[in-house]
Parts: sequence; C-alpha cells; structure tokens
Amino acid sequence: MTQLIVALDEPDYGHARVVVERTAPAVEWYKVGYEAYYGYGDLILTLLREAGKQIFLDLKLHDIPNTVTAAVRASARSGATLLTVHAGGGATMLSAAVAAKTAGLRIIAVTVLTSLTAEDLRSVGIASDPKDQALRLALLARNCGIDGVVCAVEDAARIRRECGPGFAIVCPGVRPPGAPAGDQRRVATPADAALAGADFIVVGRPVTKSDDPGAAARAIVDQLRLS
Repeated sequence: MTQLIVALDEPDYGHARVVVERTAPAVEWYKVGYEAYYGYGDLILTLLREAGKQIFLDLKLHDIPNTVTAAVRASARSGATLLTVHAGGGATMLSAAVAAKTAGLRIIAVTVLTSLTAEDLRSVGIASDPKDQALRLALLARNCGIDGVVCAVEDAARIRRECGPGFAIVCPGVRPPGAPAGDQRRVATPADAALAGADFIVVGRPVTKSDDPGAAARAIVDQLRLS
C-alpha cells in the first residue's frame, strides 16, 4: 500500500512537535526538509527517533562527489531511512552517494520538481518535456544503483514501468480533493498517486495547517487504503 509521509516544513519546533504528536497514531513516516533541518534539526530528529518513526531526510544533495560522499555519511548518523540527492548531479555523484550509504539507508534521487513546467526547464537550457526529463533522470539514477526517485504523480506510472517494481517512487505535490495547490504546478490526489504506483506520497500543508492534523492525516491514509 502507498504510504503517507507528513512533511514537517514548519517555522518552529513547537508546532512541528504538535503535528507529530497529533498525527503519530496514523503516520509512520515524516519528512525533515530544509526549514526543519536547519532550524531545529537535532530536536526534531531526536523526537522522531524516540517515537520510533521513519525519517525521510530531504536535503536534495547536489555537489561534487567528495562532498556528497561526506554528506551521505554524516546524514546516515541521523537515523534517516530515506535521503535525497539531485539526479541532475550526474552519474559520478550518484554512484558516490550509493557507495557512501550504510545499511538501512536508501538514497532517493530527485528528478524534476513538481513546481517546474516545460517553460521553466527551457529557461535553464533543458528542451525536454518534464515527463521525458523525469524518466531520463530516473533511468540514470537506477543505473547508478540509486534506490528510487522523487517525481510528480504524472511521471510515476511511466517510471514504474521502465524501472521495475523494486524501485522506490516518492511523490510530492499531492493534495486531497479540493485542497489548494499552493506553489505546486503539477499536483494530484492521494488516490491518483496510489493508482500510478507511488510507494510514498508527501503531504505537508493540508495536514500541518489543518485545524485537526490528526484527522487530516487519517483521512489521507483512509483514501490510500481504498485505492
């Protein structure tokens, strides 16, 4: 079954802790991204470890191979189960990340951000359609030994067909029906993501900004179970 990852992109530790406390009965996975990691990383990582939760450390590493190697080794000590790198870093960097990981840590490569359109890609010199670019990067990542990718829901089914059942697919840009898209351009519902073959969906604001984060998370989990 597709699993929900709640994104703890909150400005302060106090609110992030409340979100974890209220959603913990329904949620196993939590994403720690830039805001949480750089703002209160030690606190939130300790909370999640002590609660027995699975940590998705979304740092999108993208640097020279030696630097990424060091970052992967350091990140492994956080207790994370999933760690992101950018597929655009190239084959040597991706292979270095794989070589540096420890048992229990999976490396997931970001393909094309869900905020990007074809026009955005052209503006940085990429002529490919977002779907074609996402598949190209997914295949590169798989061939380097990367464990899976982050991609838009609309890219997931094609990547699943080409990369096989053991390749993890994480889909952000997921919104319950009727929820605002925010700054995401390519969005989909939890049911859409499950049908496309996503292993995980990442949901932030529809849960964390809800008046009842626990109920919001349970509703999404129920949708995934029925899909």
